[in-house]
Amino acid sequence: MNRFEGKAVIITGGNSGIGLATARLFLEEGAKVVLAARNEVRGREALASLAFATDRLIFIPCDVRLRSDCARVVQQTVETFGRLDVLFNNAGVVYIDHTVVNTPEEMWDETIDVNLKGVYLMSQAAIPVMVNGGGGVIIHNASVFGLVGGMGAAAYCAAKGGVVLLTKAMALDHAAQNIRVNCICPGSVDTPMLRAEMEELGGIEKMKPIFAARHPLNRISSAEEVARAVLFLASDEASFITGVALPIDGGRTAW
Repeated sequence: MNRFEGKAVIITGGNSGIGLATARLFLEEGAKVVLAARNEVRGREALASLAFATDRLIFIPCDVRLRSDCARVVQQTVETFGRLDVLFNNAGVVYIDHTVVNTPEEMWDETIDVNLKGVYLMSQAAIPVMVNGGGGVIIHNASVFGLVGGMGAAAYCAAKGGVVLLTKAMALDHAAQNIRVNCICPGSVDTPMLRAEMEELGGIEKMKPIFAARHPLNRISSAEEVARAVLFLASDEASFITGVALPIDGGRTAW
């Protein structure tokens, strides 16, 4: 089934984790994909891992905190593929064990700028192109911490909570332009970011069952499980869904 045949997709933070898994699924379903991320080395590695679709795939270095980078990604997407249909705002950073009291201002600013401002800047660049093309879909990667609080992640919770309400505001603002806007709210997902966090907290083997137990399904998600939800929201199967914050959390927010 090629639900995205001929469609052009931008994925920020597309060089690893959820972004890379989502890129693979989009490519498997016929899409043309732009990976945008800061780390060029990992970007080139991501390209190599998706070699089955190199004719429909490019990597563009991008820091989503910079308006010029975001505009350049959208411009190069249109120049390369002639259109833009889907934007997945996936880039993110997290610093653990930091309350408001012990969060340095620079760390606060980076967390807000990458996780929230980057969503705004990428969307601002993408929406006029989508409008000119007759519509599109924007999906943000929020978090369960955008729906409920979490200890030791004050800046991250603030940023992801902002993403959830930005999603709803954008859905209302752009519905008449045939642009649907939703966000996903994953729980713990097996990604390099989560593995680094577990290492910092005492080691993967020790922490993995602790993280799993935070979810009623008693495990952490794979990146592909989250990616499947992104593709659903981007597809025509979700054509009447906008303004939604979708938990992909193994029941975590049901408690």
